Amino acid sequence: MKKVLFLGVCTLLLLSGASVCRAEDDDADEEEPAATVEEDLGKSKVSSSTDDEVVEREEEAIKLDGLNVAQMKELRDGAEKHHFEAEVNRMMKLIINSLYRNKEIFLRELISNSSDALDKIRFLSLTDKNVLGNVEELSIKIKADKDAHALHITDTGIGMTKVDLVKNLGTIAKSGTSEFLTKMTDSSEATVQSDLIGQFGVGFYSSFLVADSVIVTSKHNDDKQHIWESEADSFSVSEDPRGDTLGRGTTVSLFLKEEAYDFVEQDTLKNLIKKYSQFINFPIYLWTSKTEQVEEPVEDDEEEAVEDKKDDEEDKKEDDEAEVEEEKKEDKPKTKTVDKTVWDWELMNESKPIWTRGPKDVKDEEYDEFYKAFSKESDGPMARIHFVAEGEVTFRSILFVPKTAPQGYYQDVSKRANQIKLYVRRVFITDEVDDILPKYLAFVKGIVDSDDLPLNVSRETLQQHKLLKVIRKKLVRKVLEMVKKMDADLYKDFWKEFGTSLKLGVIEDHSNRTRLAKLLRFYSSDNKEEQTSLMDYVERMKEKQEHMYYMAAGTREEAASSPFVERLLKKGYEVIYLTEPVDEYCIQSIPEFEGKKFQNVAKDGLTMGDETDKTKKAAEAVEKKFEPLTKWLADTPLKDNIEKAVVSRRLADSPCALVANQWGWSGNMERIMRAQASGARGQDDFYMNQKKILEINPRHPLIKKLLSNIEEDPSDTKASDLAVVLYETAVLRSGFALKDSNAFVGRVEKMLRLSLDVGLDEQVEDEAEVEDDDDDAEEVEEEDDSEPEAPASLDDMVPLEPDPVEEVVKEAESAAEVSDDEQVKDEL
Repeated sequence: MKKVLFLGVCTLLLLSGASVCRAEDDDADEEEPAATVEEDLGKSKVSSSTDDEVVEREEEAIKLDGLNVAQMKELRDGAEKHHFEAEVNRMMKLIINSLYRNKEIFLRELISNSSDALDKIRFLSLTDKNVLGNVEELSIKIKADKDAHALHITDTGIGMTKVDLVKNLGTIAKSGTSEFLTKMTDSSEATVQSDLIGQFGVGFYSSFLVADSVIVTSKHNDDKQHIWESEADSFSVSEDPRGDTLGRGTTVSLFLKEEAYDFVEQDTLKNLIKKYSQFINFPIYLWTSKTEQVEEPVEDDEEEAVEDKKDDEEDKKEDDEAEVEEEKKEDKPKTKTVDKTVWDWELMNESKPIWTRGPKDVKDEEYDEFYKAFSKESDGPMARIHFVAEGEVTFRSILFVPKTAPQGYYQDVSKRANQIKLYVRRVFITDEVDDILPKYLAFVKGIVDSDDLPLNVSRETLQQHKLLKVIRKKLVRKVLEMVKKMDADLYKDFWKEFGTSLKLGVIEDHSNRTRLAKLLRFYSSDNKEEQTSLMDYVERMKEKQEHMYYMAAGTREEAASSPFVERLLKKGYEVIYLTEPVDEYCIQSIPEFEGKKFQNVAKDGLTMGDETDKTKKAAEAVEKKFEPLTKWLADTPLKDNIEKAVVSRRLADSPCALVANQWGWSGNMERIMRAQASGARGQDDFYMNQKKILEINPRHPLIKKLLSNIEEDPSDTKASDLAVVLYETAVLRSGFALKDSNAFVGRVEKMLRLSLDVGLDEQVEDEAEVEDDDDDAEEVEEEDDSEPEAPASLDDMVPLEPDPVEEVVKEAESAAEVSDDEQVKDEL
């Protein structure tokens, strides 16, 4: 009854809803007349839209709550416009103290400004030689004044007029370089403009990081020499009362803060210049001192003292020699050697940016010298690649492979740092970009110089950007190309040092896995001395071979003697030997190579390509014959240890072996995991405790005898003991670890007792206790053990009794002498 009522109510609701919809449709038809074709023309939102509709929709999209489109338009038309204002002092503090991380950046920024000024005058001199005037040298000179705690940076660049000083240095974020580039946009010398470094117009203000006061003296060809001075709160500009002392160019003088006095030290300045600006196009000189030994004439007082001393020595000689010496000394001026401090300009940037030249224009010696200066290595590189990348991002780069891996390189992979230095227009930016190369290529050293990199304003860090991914991709491809082009002998040296890195790359770098796989080298059963590539292995594979076989072990000898490779080697199949801990991970990361899949011979599911219908039938017959034994092993003696027992198709000489399933750990993998610092914990226990598959060799005499024994008496205890011992030997032979080694040793001892007819219950004899007869023996031993006392004097020494043997020898010798004398007398 309830169901009938419910259905009735639903029917009424549906009918009422339908009537309402029809009524609304009728009302709509009455209110709106049918649209004509002309009115619909151009109004369809599906096909095309008019400009008026687009504007209308855009205006509707940006309206505020409570304001329609007309009100919004009226609001905008009547609004007052204002420019943003800033408190200059506060803004300067933000720029000085918040924009830069390192105070040492100031020197890089000032040198870059000087380089831009020199580039500008050089650019103008291409069309007008007269702009150089009498100052033709284009250089940067840095001089430190320790007494005044001041640092002076002078360049012979384009200089600044009074208007330029006010506009460029008095306006924050006003870049004179950018303005110069804008003026020269239509110039045909576009390549010259790319050398200019400045971008943001704030680098100059980094001076106040280390200086309380900054004075800028500048001379432009079109104006007199002026001085700009500031203490970061305000600035003043005045004509230099000294007149034209620069000729052309700019000097920036920094009067340092107390905490920045270190920046007047020679070593500090040298390190900063070579770190950030050693590849600037123009020479950078530093006013330095060095100690030299020089010859100075001896003064009168010192000369008399020297002559008196020499006269005393000459008095001892003959008069003639003294007169000759005096004549010679009168001819030579008297001097002495003294240490003297010499000041001179020292060139700081001898190394040239060879990456800006074409690879064909750079000699091998130049590459070696550049690498040594760049990496601080004493030896040249093993290999190099020099290239220019163009496309989405343009950059120049030189990459080097060192001859040897750094000490402890593979001990802590997570702490490896990239050795790529990033430059922008030859100015060092950073070497802390972790994403520029993957970890497995951290051994590669080199530079990347680009004009398109997205930097922050301080130019200290590289912003995260898609261009980084593009650069990374190109660098990895070029490194692998460089490695691929090595000759056989050179590649042996490379593989010895960095082969493990490429194996790690196969695991980590999915996009380049195929390229890396072609570079791998492993030992194999084909050659005991030389390693082989996977490509060479594929070329040597048998005609019907479907898989690439590999065996992982601690050493090559251990892998070659493993029971898992016995039958494969007898049939002439080549097996790859994995001897390093990372090798098995590496091969497991490669799904296939040249259409061939890998197969671990220590795991279940091993197949060979030479199987036919006849061999399959014969194998099935053998399995049926040994089914009682395999079932008995899995159900009775080894039910707690193995998953199942099967007849093996991989064993040739060994009686049995323990095989992991397809998704389990091999013995080698378990050994590696146990060696980890944390040991097997948590999820690892699941793999460690997985039951394995016992494979038996049906042709082995022990297995045949065991089959006959259990067929006669399945409850035979000796057969059970033998099965357990066979299992434990299979565990060890297959590379796994025994859970109870003491029990294994006990069973081996039991078998030895049986083989030697020693009773199983026969115990070890008790050790006999030796007792002394009396206490005098101990006293005698103590007296014998004590050392004799040394005699106090020669008189106390007691002469030893003569040895009777020695007496007989002496008597014989004397008798012989007497007989000889008598013989001589007879002859006379």
